[in-house]
Amino acid sequence: MEDVGKFNLPAQKIGPNDLIAVSVYDAPELTRTIRVDDDGGIRLPLLKSSIPADGLLPRELEEAIAEALKSAELMVDPVVKVTIVEYYSRPISVAGAVRKPVTFQATGNVTLLEAIARAGGLSPEAGLEILVSRPQELVRRVPVKALIDAADPEMNIRLSGGEEIRVPEASRIYVVGNVKKPGAFPLRDSADTSVMKALALAEGLAPFAGKQAFIYRREPDGASKKEIAVEMEKIMKRLSPDVPLEADDILYIPDNSGRRTALSVLEKIVLFGSGAGAAAIYGTVR
Repeated sequence: MEDVGKFNLPAQKIGPNDLIAVSVYDAPELTRTIRVDDDGGIRLPLLKSSIPADGLLPRELEEAIAEALKSAELMVDPVVKVTIVEYYSRPISVAGAVRKPVTFQATGNVTLLEAIARAGGLSPEAGLEILVSRPQELVRRVPVKALIDAADPEMNIRLSGGEEIRVPEASRIYVVGNVKKPGAFPLRDSADTSVMKALALAEGLAPFAGKQAFIYRREPDGASKKEIAVEMEKIMKRLSPDVPLEADDILYIPDNSGRRTALSVLEKIVLFGSGAGAAAIYGTVR
């Protein structure tokens, strides 16, 4: 948890575990630094009951303390000053696909961009949206493009504490077989991802690549995959349209011998993420 400062922090509502400084003029025995109890109250010497502080602004707590001192007949007209030393009741957490997951205290209004910046920015694995949740509220989904690329001010949500910000990792597509750089690649734009773009990410075809490729895509039931044949040579010669890819697709480029690898082997290569392991497919015939 970050240290958010010393005295004179922005005035906002007090909560449990916040550290406050109470100063009572001409009463040094009542002047002290106090931690707000878990139940939201504070206790001062000579007062039998705790004073509720949760949800009050500093000036409102000053009035409550002054009234309590008068009601207990300890002072006639007390002058009370309350300042915030440290906030602990307004955490904002940022987790997921960021460079440095962090939890910090909101002092004043914090924007979503500021919170992401405190976490070191988005990591290369970040997906297409940011999830912002507040207690007793539905999760809000903020598109990364709208927030960062388009700089839409409506997407730059104001945060006041209590929010959890999670950045899911991007979905991936997998390219294996007779390509120069087999691997898993983040799906940056689901509406603009295709076989040719995946092939570019894999740095192109390796020697002896076959004329036909295959896409393995999970069925809606999640229990099986379907095979989609792709005329790679025709696409590259612009004789056939490019084929769009979806999240978690496996694009398999066999060699020109006509031998094909079993889907189970391809899935093992994807699971272990081994570029070297992709070479093993050449000796495996479906």
